[in-house]
Amino acid sequence: MRSRLTVTAGVVAVATLLLAGCSGDGGDAADGGLAIDVPDVPMHEELGDYEDSVDIVAWSGFVEPEWADAFTAETGCEVNRRVAGTSDEMVQLMRTGDYDLVSASGDASLRLIAGGDVAPLNLDLIENFGDDIVEGMKGQIYDTINGKSYGVPIGRGANILQYNSEVVTEEPTSWSVVWESDSPYAGEIIAYDAPIYIADAAVYLMAHEPDLGITNPYALDQTQLDAAIALLKEQNAIVSEYWADPAAQITSFIGGNSVVGTSWEVLRKLTEDEKFKSVLPEEGSTGWSDAWMLSAESDSPNCAYAWMDYTSSPEVNGAIAMNFGMAPANAAFCDIDEETSAHCDYFNALDEEYFDQVWFWTTPIEQCIDGRTDVQCTNFQQWTDAWLTVKG
Repeated sequence: MRSRLTVTAGVVAVATLLLAGCSGDGGDAADGGLAIDVPDVPMHEELGDYEDSVDIVAWSGFVEPEWADAFTAETGCEVNRRVAGTSDEMVQLMRTGDYDLVSASGDASLRLIAGGDVAPLNLDLIENFGDDIVEGMKGQIYDTINGKSYGVPIGRGANILQYNSEVVTEEPTSWSVVWESDSPYAGEIIAYDAPIYIADAAVYLMAHEPDLGITNPYALDQTQLDAAIALLKEQNAIVSEYWADPAAQITSFIGGNSVVGTSWEVLRKLTEDEKFKSVLPEEGSTGWSDAWMLSAESDSPNCAYAWMDYTSSPEVNGAIAMNFGMAPANAAFCDIDEETSAHCDYFNALDEEYFDQVWFWTTPIEQCIDGRTDVQCTNFQQWTDAWLTVKG
């Protein structure tokens, strides 16, 4: 689960995703995302008069007064924000039917779609969803189902390897420095604290234990999940600490408790010390991509569509990206001025070769999204249960 503030494993209370269906290639973006059976939720056909308000569940930093007030002045839709700290909290809040929009990450998207909690989107009603939205955030399997889009991209980022260059004097080229028990930095390694981190172990196993047959880190059969959990338990012996709160990760590096481990680019930047560096290792990495999703029970769909359009403009989408610290979805933001160009360069916003190496968080489901039909893959609840065994 993704967390901007904190992660508590015990909060997970999600129904098992028993999704049936077929996808010949596991859901190539070019074929319209993933093919699975989901509830038939109607799409909004045309815009009507704006309602009085729009209620949004969002990550901290995604809905700020500077642009929310301007949106209200323009549309008359008052913006009511509820900040959520985890993807699980977002799912739970959206299932109450009290909110119109959510800024969902890929580890929540499929749960919301499969539960009939969000509606497919009529992209023709979102003028700013056009050619300037980076191709790598369109038609992905975490929010595009049966050829229908359920998400309007906001931003993305990779889970990179951060290190203290005064201790780790040679730039690491592999994740081996955090996974192998004979790592010279054993006892000074920081790891992410969430069930979705199982995918990081799977990425490493894809490269170093090919006989396991892992081709997508979110499509693990029981044998593959067991192998990932075994690796995570081995790593537990050399980990200095786990982090979910970004502030704790920064403190661990600055305080010297950790010298290498999983991070986000923005966290390395926030350390404000040139000795802290980062790299995307040769095995690739996991990552996250956020998107606005519309509640199936929204009582303010017109205001919600207006918000999705407004925040997809180069200026507002870029402001959100800069405020949080991620690559924006709207590429036109990168051409506004030197500051926006520098931000995009730092976060690799237009570098699709970079993001081609990133496996974006996707909810594990029983249908193998890698295209296999001869086995059943493990679902998010099984990952959650397995994660609880990692730290003992």
